[in-house]
Amino acid sequence: MTHHSSQEISASRFKATCLELMKNVHDQRFEVIITKRGRPIAKLVPYDDDAPPAIYGFMAGTGVVAGDIVSAMDETWSAESE
Repeated sequence: MTHHSSQEISASRFKATCLELMKNVHDQRFEVIITKRGRPIAKLVPYDDDAPPAIYGFMAGTGVVAGDIVSAMDETWSAESE
């Protein structure tokens, strides 16, 4: 997702204007970098429903183990007979 603009604010100002800031970030599609003592500590960005799933772990919990996957098979593989 490409953001049109960004702005930096202090943590204390963020705390005082959090709800208004979240609405503006959503409506105007920009990001806010929150600083503490002048150093960036967090970023507030608009939520993106159309974001692609994460590459790692997106299929976690979707696999099913069917049967015994530990014991040897009774079948001979063609690679074993050559």
